[in-house]
Amino acid sequence: MSGLCGYVSFNQHGSNHNNATSTDVITRMLGQLSPDITGKNNPVWQSEGCALGVVNADNAAESFESDVKVVISGSPYWQEAEFNQVATREGAAAAFVAVYRRFGQDAVTHTKGEFSLALIDTQQRIALLAIDRIGIQSMAYAVTGDTLVFGTTTNAIAAHPATTATIDDQGIYHYLYFHMVPSPGTIYKEQQKLLPSEHLVFSDGAAKTTIYWRPSFSEVQHASLSQLSDELKQVLGSAVRRLSSENTGAFLSGGIDSSSVAGLLSQVYPGEARTYSIGFNAEGYDEIEYARIAANHFKLKSHEYYVTPDDVLDAVQNIAEYYDEPYGNSSAVPAYYCARFAKQDGVDTLLAGDGGDELFAGNARYAKQGIFEYYNIIPQFLRRALVEPLFTRLPKGMAITPLRKISSYIEQARVPLPKRLESYNFFERVDLKATLSDEFYHHVNKDAPESLMRSAYEGVDDASTLNRMLYLDWKQTLADNDIRKVNKMCQLAGINVAYPMLDQDVVAFSTQIPSPLKLKKHQLRYFYKAAMKDFLPSEIINKKKHGFGLPFGVWLLTSPKLKELAYDSIADFRSRGYFKGAFLDQIMQQHENEHAAYYGELVWVIMMLELWLKAHQSVGQGK
Repeated sequence: MSGLCGYVSFNQHGSNHNNATSTDVITRMLGQLSPDITGKNNPVWQSEGCALGVVNADNAAESFESDVKVVISGSPYWQEAEFNQVATREGAAAAFVAVYRRFGQDAVTHTKGEFSLALIDTQQRIALLAIDRIGIQSMAYAVTGDTLVFGTTTNAIAAHPATTATIDDQGIYHYLYFHMVPSPGTIYKEQQKLLPSEHLVFSDGAAKTTIYWRPSFSEVQHASLSQLSDELKQVLGSAVRRLSSENTGAFLSGGIDSSSVAGLLSQVYPGEARTYSIGFNAEGYDEIEYARIAANHFKLKSHEYYVTPDDVLDAVQNIAEYYDEPYGNSSAVPAYYCARFAKQDGVDTLLAGDGGDELFAGNARYAKQGIFEYYNIIPQFLRRALVEPLFTRLPKGMAITPLRKISSYIEQARVPLPKRLESYNFFERVDLKATLSDEFYHHVNKDAPESLMRSAYEGVDDASTLNRMLYLDWKQTLADNDIRKVNKMCQLAGINVAYPMLDQDVVAFSTQIPSPLKLKKHQLRYFYKAAMKDFLPSEIINKKKHGFGLPFGVWLLTSPKLKELAYDSIADFRSRGYFKGAFLDQIMQQHENEHAAYYGELVWVIMMLELWLKAHQSVGQGK
């Protein structure tokens, strides 16, 4: 995996802060992208007040020859064949220069694939930053004075002498709510992240961001299921072929997406396709039997590794530190071990199956929200005058189960989308005033998470309720969470990763599938399963959806060392003043005595935040 960074000030003195030379500055920034940049191909361009740099240039490209300077990370391609031909001859950065000369600031609208890029036009005195449409790659930035500082990690920006890195309480709140820090914010007050399909133009000392692409959910109403099935296999198969080589393997969890990708890889390399699967010796968590079914069905060269509590102990601090922002999804651990396993086996790139649920309606909450939407069919005056007074004012403790269920249904149905999607979020189910410290409670905006979700949910026009939920999850579940998890863990393991399910042609195809076909009578992924029923094993088509979760809460009860690390971390976190001490005591008691898995996940989230804060307490210092 590659990375890029740089800074721009068209005031010639803009970059010379604290008497640092421009060479020192860009070198320090590059050092935050890779722990060892010596002896590697890390091209750098610099001029008065400006610099661009990239690490691991075998996975990136640069063009510094003309007045338009470009660095690109990733694997972009273009709608127009002529630009792809330039990329083949001269590299992706040179191709983007050609696109920019043709289309100006609209150049990114013609660019497909996964990428992050930075352009400096020294003649027009503007800079442009952009990331791909789905947000597979990332870009953070800060504007300080008349200088734009940017990088594919927040740490690179913090290494610039003009910037500061102050932990943002709102970022901490968002992490505790979402278990990650969603864009456009970051964990630092001074920095922002680009949203998926967003570009930034910097001119005259000011930055302006614009969404350059939004999906058009143009549902095709008259195509047959057979026609759509054939097209799905064609576009997904093409994506797998384009992203794979002889040294490519695939994650294989035994789910419908990873099995699809692995099966298509086996068609590209019959009898040679390698897959990597993770298991757990914990009841209710291990699904490796389904990975074996897929491996046998497609004649894959399968490899298995069982993660243990000791593995968690060995890796957890490195994992927490490696993320440039706190990250609390515990499935990062199996993702890391799977990637490391493949790397040790000589694989250069892993294909991941992420994206299928969010494109083709595979998450249970989509069906559940459809049930709640039925409530809105009842005329509003009847709901307010009759239904709600009758069923939402039941005496506490009433044991009449049907009435209590109706009351619960109405209470949830009254919450509008998209906030209703977070009905089971821990922060929506506790008294925050009794949970958070008084200072933290009054210092953060508790409505901000809903505002972030609503911005994405309402970010597409003429879309069904289902497609709005899907689009929200492209950002919230994919770009901010799952992709970030897999990208970082593959980087830590030293291996590349690609996402066939998120290929632009696959995404575009998914927007044409009618909503009632994606989710038919509350049957998740109806179209996808119907389309792939003759390709995937029936056991995988019909299996109950299962996550890739780590049995951390269960293991805390059996591993004294793991429990010691977790509880010590919570004890240290207590002094930071975010939660009331009584609440922290309560969740540890509830973990041990009530529900180990549920409360164990909260213990994990807090532990990872504390480990991250300790590891990053010196970020931005020693410039």
